Parts: sequence; C-alpha cells; structure tokens
Amino acid sequence: MTEVTLIRSASLCAAPYAYAATAPTDARLVFLAGACPLNEDGSTAGLGDIATQAAKCVENLRAALADAGAELSDVISTRVLVASTDRADLGTAWDVVHDAFGAHDVPSTLLGVTVLGYEGQLVEIESVAAVRD
Repeated sequence: MTEVTLIRSASLCAAPYAYAATAPTDARLVFLAGACPLNEDGSTAGLGDIATQAAKCVENLRAALADAGAELSDVISTRVLVASTDRADLGTAWDVVHDAFGAHDVPSTLLGVTVLGYEGQLVEIESVAAVRD
C-alpha cells in the first residue's frame, strides 16, 4: 500500500472528499481505463440499475488495480460518470462509490453524461493510482 496524502481545504466548503491528493515521490502512477459494469462474459451488469452498475464498476476497478499491484487505498483521484440528467441518479452512483472507498475519500468529480460506451451502461469510474514497487 502506498501512502497517498489526501489534502483537505479549510478555505473551501466542506465536501465528502479531499480536494487534492499527492503521491510519494518514489511511487509510479497507474492510469486506469474507465471501470465499466461489465460481467466476465462482456454483458452489462444490472441493466437499468445505477447502484448495481456502480457496485460492479467498483468490483472491476478493484480487479484492475490488483493487476497493477494496487488497491483502492492507492487511488489518488476518481471521475464517476453517470448517464443521466437526474441529480438523484448521480447521487445514487456516488453513494456506492463513496461507501466503497470509505475513509479514503479521494479527490473526485461526479458527472452526468448523455451516453456511455456499452449498450445499457449507466456508470463508469475513471481513476489514477500511485504505487510503490
């Protein structure tokens, strides 16, 4: 586990995430493709269900991180994309992702988008991690 430093700002409003993060100088950065809600067979999990898709994205993110020698606590930023114009839908996805990260509340951006790449896909999580070899 790399010790990512989460930076909170006393001069900005309180937020459920850190405003910035730094990686140790001896860490390598791992840029992950967006974690999608895909099953092993390539089908989209949880059709129509944002919470289920967000959970599958987190599961797939954990697997990609592990393949890179990392874990959620090594992530230094995320971008959560939700194919919806309804803020409640964005909140649903955010709650799942935020709960998965727990106290490691990395700098994050939550976006509503018009469409994502796979048929029926509603959620995607982009991230960057820092790992020590």
